[in-house]
Amino acid sequence: MSKQVILVTGALTGIGRAAALGFAKAGSTVVISGRHEEAGHALVAELRETGADAAFIHADVRREEEIANLVDRVVERFGRLDAAVNNAGTAGRPGPVTEQSAESYAATFDTNVLGTLLSMKHELRVMQAQRAGSIVNISSTYGHGGAAGASVYAASKHAVEGLTKSAALEAAASGVRVNAVAPGPTDTGMLDRFTGNPERRAGLVWGLPLRRVGNPDEVANAIVFLASDRSSFTTGQILSVDGGKSAA
Repeated sequence: MSKQVILVTGALTGIGRAAALGFAKAGSTVVISGRHEEAGHALVAELRETGADAAFIHADVRREEEIANLVDRVVERFGRLDAAVNNAGTAGRPGPVTEQSAESYAATFDTNVLGTLLSMKHELRVMQAQRAGSIVNISSTYGHGGAAGASVYAASKHAVEGLTKSAALEAAASGVRVNAVAPGPTDTGMLDRFTGNPERRAGLVWGLPLRRVGNPDEVANAIVFLASDRSSFTTGQILSVDGGKSAA
């Protein structure tokens, strides 16, 4: 994987940050994007400490012009785009279906679904012309099961998985692979916001066969694998990294 050019959206915290560091340690050139300049430049400095070439480009995945510009700038600076991780996402507003609104639906789907669609659109524009590349979308175990109290989030991740499989079929003839990683409960700020209190967090842990939440680095390892040539015969797949949750 040495010297691959990797783009990670939503890279400033949690799983995205862990993935960016994982790629950097593997010797790749890493371009990170997000909406917060100060945090972005701080992470670039950390990535460069590993010896990797790294850059930050501001982008909001909900805005197509910003995503198109992001991908164009990666290619302009580094000459190609070998892999992309579409991690930008939001938990939305937790609560039952009866408490959701058009606004809460749109806020979640605009980031999780539209953002993934627009990112893939412009990543594939480059990768299909190269006739090579790998895209890894970030789903959730809620993407292939229901979730009481997280209905809109679960629906958005169902959509991400459908987009992943459809894009994989469309891109395969060009030599481009598209997969997704579906994390279970992982020790991130999003999990803290979703659970809201230690009791709900403990309940999630109790339901996992491994009896613990995941570490972002454990999810990042799966992402780095799917982006690499070591998974060259894998496309259209959803890889669960969930402590056994989906097997129970």
